[in-house]
Order: sequence, then C-alpha cells, then structure tokens
Amino acid sequence: MEKWYFVDSGHCTPAINMALDEALMKWHRQGDIPPVLRFYGWQPAGLSVGYFQKVKGKIDLEGVQKHGYELVRRQTGGRAVLHDNELTYSVIISEDHPDMPASVKEAYLVISKGLLEGFTNLGIHAEFAVPEGKLDVEGSAVCFEEPSWYELIVEGKKAAGSAQTRKKGIILQHGSIPIDVDDVKLFDMFIYKNERIKERARKAFSNKAVAINQIAESPITFDETKDAFKKGFEKGLNIELEPFELSQEQWSEVERIAAERYQNDEWNYSR
Repeated sequence: MEKWYFVDSGHCTPAINMALDEALMKWHRQGDIPPVLRFYGWQPAGLSVGYFQKVKGKIDLEGVQKHGYELVRRQTGGRAVLHDNELTYSVIISEDHPDMPASVKEAYLVISKGLLEGFTNLGIHAEFAVPEGKLDVEGSAVCFEEPSWYELIVEGKKAAGSAQTRKKGIILQHGSIPIDVDDVKLFDMFIYKNERIKERARKAFSNKAVAINQIAESPITFDETKDAFKKGFEKGLNIELEPFELSQEQWSEVERIAAERYQNDEWNYSR
C-alpha cells in the first residue's frame, strides 16, 4: 500500500490556502515529498474564482466585503465557489504516477473514488455525475449550478465540486464538500440584472446543489466530516496516509507565495 502525506492545515485565510496548494505542488515536483492529501477550512470564509473567470460584471465585490469574506483566484479553472462551512480537500500527485490516467476526466474518476467512500462513511448514498448535453448554465458564475464529469451527486443534486490543473508534470485537484450552505449569502456574491432574476436563481439553486447537513440523518461537524473523508480517501485510493507537519521554513515559503500572488490585486482581479 502506497504511503502519501496527509496535511491537516486547519482553517487558514483564502490566500494561505491557495499558496499552500502551490507550495505542495512545488515540493512534490522537486521530489521532497510523496503524493499529498490535504484537508482544510477557511477563516475568514472566502470566494475563490476560477483561473480564467472574469470578476468585473460577474462578482459583487460589495457583497463579498459586506459579509467579511475575502476573494482569491485559484490556480484551477471553473466558476466561483463560496467556501464557508465546508471541508476542502486537495490532492497533489505526479502526472506520471502509475495510477493516474493521462486524461483529466479519467483522473477525476480515480480521485473521486475517495470522495464517494467518504460520503458512504457518513451514511450518505452518493453517485458519480455523468452529465448529458451542455454542462454550463449560460452566463452563470456559480460553480454549484451544474455537476461536471465524476463529481459527486446525491439524489441528482451536486454534493461536492472539484477542479483540476496540471503544471510542470504535477496534478492539483482540489474541491469543496459543503457541510452547510447559506444560499442567501451565496447569491449576494454575484451580480444579476435585477433582484427578481437573482431571487429566481437562488430558488432554483436548491434543486441543483445540496450540503451534507441537508441530507444527513443528524447534524455532522467539520471534524466528523474530515474523519469520514480521510478514511474514504485511504480506501478509495488504496493508500496509507502519514501525517505531515510543515517546518517553519516551509511555512515561510507559503507566506511568501501568498503575499506575492494570492494577496495581490493584480492576480485576483486581473481577468
């Protein structure tokens, strides 16, 4: 059974969260660390926008500020995600790993087996999404509007959203597993032509996405979710997870990356 590092980084700022993913990719590329599974939360809550996503005309920056959230741009593509009461995961692994398919879609399937087992551990019956027809809702900036290939759905509703990028031979897949969702706050993050359209979109959202505590038999905490999905990834990917603590020098590098990139307005707002 292959050993991976397990990084439990707790609740960090949006900039630190994105910088740590980038640093882990670099260290794995250099051969300093094996493949990594990382779990984390967000403090304060953050709105992450996709690498190519436009902010102007799409994201309501006043709404982000009003709720005390912070905006950050991800390395990965896709649409905006509000990260509040959720478990976020990252998988960092080489493209040439024998268990990683060359195709992005098939690699999603391999990694998502860990998510499927995690939901099973919580007593939730989830399935892989296999979309038909057009995936994107035209004009929508909200990630959880539609599931993509092999994302997890429960009773037809998206229960976990993921995004993947490949840089210099390394795969980063990270994703959001909502524990609770406040759809009123969520839709305050986006610009609509008028309040009527915004309210209609908010009401439709409840038929497209679901959080763990909307479907669990009893309330589930962050730590319970983390434990379930840690065991799920070990089983689903047939790996053994070894806890890894960053050194002070490594944390300093993460903080430098955060300051240079993810706290930089040019990076976050340039599209």
